[in-house]
Amino acid sequence: MEQPQYLVAHLRRALAEDPRTAELGVHVTIRGEVVVLGGEVSSESVKQQVETVVRELLPHARIHNDLHVTQHAAPTDSEDLGRG
Repeated sequence: MEQPQYLVAHLRRALAEDPRTAELGVHVTIRGEVVVLGGEVSSESVKQQVETVVRELLPHARIHNDLHVTQHAAPTDSEDLGRG
């Protein structure tokens, strides 16, 4: 198995280059035998795709997916968007 720092770099590059997961908010760390995914992604679908890409590269790895989906709130009624 590769050294952890090289493996992390390989996973980060793969996630950045894969069209399914080309997001920069993903952090990859390795804790013992576990690949830990952290940071923020734009949707639940992307969250799952990140895990899929890691599994394709490391099929036997244990993965802890701690990615958070960013919530883009719609404007509230208190915001007056019509005046200006």
